[in-house]
Amino acid sequence: MPITTGLELKKIKIDYLKYKLIMRKIITNFLVCLAVCFTLFCNNTIDAQNTPQEKASTKKKYPFDMPEVQLPKFKTDTLNIVDFGAVPNSKILCTKAINAAISKCSESGGGVVVIPSGMWASGPIHMKSNVNLNTESGAYILFTSDLNQYQLIHSYFEGSKVIRCESPIMGTDLENIAITGEGIFDGNGSKWRPVKIGKMSAPQWKDLISSGGVLSKDGKTWYPSEGSFIGHEEKEKLPKILTVENMKPYKQALRPVMVSLVNCKKVLLDGVTFQNSPAWNVNPLMCENLTISNLTIRNPWYAQNGDGLDIESCRIGTVSNCKFDVGDDAICIKSGKDQEGRERGKPTELFVITNCVVYHAHGGFVIGSEMSGGVRNVLAKNLTFIGTDCGLRFKSVRGRGGVVENIWMEDIRMSDIPTDAINFNLYYFVKGAVEDPITGEMIVQKETVSETTPAFKNMYFKNIYVDGAQQALKIMGIPEMPVQNIQFQNMIIRSEVGIQMNYTANIDFDNVDLKLDKPGISARFFNSQNIDFKEFNSEGENQLFLVGGNLTKDVTLNMKHRKLYSKDIKVLESIKNQVKIIE
Repeated sequence: MPITTGLELKKIKIDYLKYKLIMRKIITNFLVCLAVCFTLFCNNTIDAQNTPQEKASTKKKYPFDMPEVQLPKFKTDTLNIVDFGAVPNSKILCTKAINAAISKCSESGGGVVVIPSGMWASGPIHMKSNVNLNTESGAYILFTSDLNQYQLIHSYFEGSKVIRCESPIMGTDLENIAITGEGIFDGNGSKWRPVKIGKMSAPQWKDLISSGGVLSKDGKTWYPSEGSFIGHEEKEKLPKILTVENMKPYKQALRPVMVSLVNCKKVLLDGVTFQNSPAWNVNPLMCENLTISNLTIRNPWYAQNGDGLDIESCRIGTVSNCKFDVGDDAICIKSGKDQEGRERGKPTELFVITNCVVYHAHGGFVIGSEMSGGVRNVLAKNLTFIGTDCGLRFKSVRGRGGVVENIWMEDIRMSDIPTDAINFNLYYFVKGAVEDPITGEMIVQKETVSETTPAFKNMYFKNIYVDGAQQALKIMGIPEMPVQNIQFQNMIIRSEVGIQMNYTANIDFDNVDLKLDKPGISARFFNSQNIDFKEFNSEGENQLFLVGGNLTKDVTLNMKHRKLYSKDIKVLESIKNQVKIIE
C-alpha cells in the first residue's frame, strides 16, 4: 500500500477546499436561479390568475361592463380668493375676485382655488379647465338676488335649447374640473321662483303676498315680478322671435339651473352643499367621466322645479354617499326632450348610483320624463327614501320617443311613501288616460309605433323593502309599446293598495310579499301578456287577483305556502283559459 506524504495530504486538503468552494458557488447560483424562476413563475401565475379574475370580478361587480371612471387630477399650486380682492362677511360682491382667481389658476396650468371660511356674496362663477374650486369648512357662498348680475345667454333647460339667465355656477367645454370641500353654495332661489298656494301654510302665504310680487289670475300662484308673471302665464305677450335683447324684461321667468356643466370631461363634485336653487339644482349635461360624491343637495319642499340632481345625456359616472331634501325629483336621469333630444342622440349610460338617502322629493330615483335620447346600463343600489312622495319613478309620454333599457335597482329601502312605491307612467301630463274607478282598467286606443314612441324594457328590481306606501306598484303602459321584460324579486311591501298594471308584457314576480293595510285586491292587471307570479304572498286582502282585458294571455299564478281557490281569483270570462294556477 502506497504511503501518502505530508505534502500530498496538504495538496489534497487544498483541492478539497477548492472543490467545496466551487460546489458552494454552483449550489448558490442554482438556488438563486431557482428563486428567480420561482418568483417569475409565481408572478406570471398571479398575473395569469388575478388579472383576468380582477377584470372578471370588476365586470361581475356590476351587471354591465362598466368602464373605470376617470378622475380629474390637479397641480398642488393654490390660490386664495382673498389675494384677488375678495372681502368676506360683507355685501361686496366677490364675483370678480373668484373668477379672476379661477382664470389665473387655469392659465397657469391649473391647481386649486380656495374659498376660505366666511360669508361671501357673489354673482355667477365661471369654472375653467384644470381648476379645483375648494371650499373650506365654514365657507358660505350666497349668490346675489340682483338680476343685473346674470346675463341672458343661449343655454338649456328641461331638455331643450333655450334663452336663460346665467347659472350661479357654470362651465362649458371644460376638462379636469372639480368643486370640493365642506362649503355651502346658496342659489338664493326664493328671489326667482314662483310659489303655489297649496304648498304653503296660510301664514306663510300671507307673508309672501305682503312681500310684493304678482298673483296669477286665479290667485293660486305667486310670482316675484310682473316679468316673471308674463313669462309664465301670458306667453302670448312675449316677442314672436325670442332674442337675448328682447327677453330682458322677462328674465326673472328665465330661471337658471344652479350648477350648469355642459360638455365637460373628468368632473368631480365632492363634499359641498348646493341649496336653494332658482330651478334645478345640479345639472351635468353631455358630460363624460362624472364623479359625484358626499354632496348635500337641498331645496325647500315647495320649490317649483326644485330638482336635486339631473344627469342629462351623460356617460360614465358614479353618484355615491349623497343626501337629498328637495322640492321636486331627487336623483333624475334624463336625455333630452322630443325631437331635439332624439336628434341629439346622446343617451345617459354607464352610471352607478349607490349609498344615497332621499328625504322629501317628488321621486327618489327617477328616469324621465325627458328621455328622448335614451337611458341604458344604469345601476341604482343601496338607496333609502324617507317620506319621499314616490319611490322609484319612471315617466314619459307619447311623442318623446327614446328607449329606457338595462336598468338595475337593488337594495332599496323606503318608508312613509305618500303615493306609489314604484310607478311607471307613460301618460305624463296627459289628461286622456282614464282608469275605471272601480277596477283600475284603462282602455286606450292603440297608435302606430314610430320614433316618437317611448319604450321601457329590461328592468330589474331586487331586494326592495317598503314600510308604508299608498300603493305598492302601478304600471300605466301604452298598448303599442307595453312596459316589458320587468323582474321583481325579493320584495316586501306594506301599502294600502297593492299591484296594478295596464299594458305590460313579460313581467315576473318572484318571492314578493305584500301586506295590505286596507282590504282590497292584492294584484290586478289588464291587457297584459306573459305575467308570472312565483312564490307570491299576500296578507290583509279580500281578494288576491283580478285579471281582465281582452288582450291578456299567458298568466301563471303561484303562491308561497298557500293554495289558490276560485274565490281568490276573478278573471274575465273570455280569457279564463289564459290563466294557469301552479300548486
